[in-house]
Amino acid sequence: MYKKFTSGIVDTVFGENVKIVEPVNIYGCEIGDDCFIGPFVEIQKKVRIGHRTKIQSHSFICELVTIGNDCFIGHGVMFINDLFENGGPAEGDVSKWKSTQIGNKVSIGSNATILPVTICDNVVIGAGAVVTKNINESGVYVGNPAVRLEKNGKIS
Repeated sequence: MYKKFTSGIVDTVFGENVKIVEPVNIYGCEIGDDCFIGPFVEIQKKVRIGHRTKIQSHSFICELVTIGNDCFIGHGVMFINDLFENGGPAEGDVSKWKSTQIGNKVSIGSNATILPVTICDNVVIGAGAVVTKNINESGVYVGNPAVRLEKNGKIS
């Protein structure tokens, strides 16, 4: 037997001038002023999104993610909160989930994957990058795992 599920917006606190392009699945979170949320985005409970942040289509923002002000989240960006520490999913044991903190003025390119990390202010994450460790220095990060580019384009 199948249970019917619908997308929608439930129990969410919105700032002023938020634009949402449906369909979306947004519940139990906080979204700041002047944000844009594209279609086919899921934002789960306990997520906080700062002011003037844009989230493009097909992105998934799981529980325990905080995104700062003036950020850009590209198409198809995936946030992860379960590291499968026991060889499989936490299976409802949310105490095993980890949080992610994204600073202000962070741009995350399309199809990047963000594991539970902290990313400081003024960072660019390249398209398709996989961020596996905290980023504590502003700059441009690319690759899998993501590494910092020098100003001359070389990897540091």
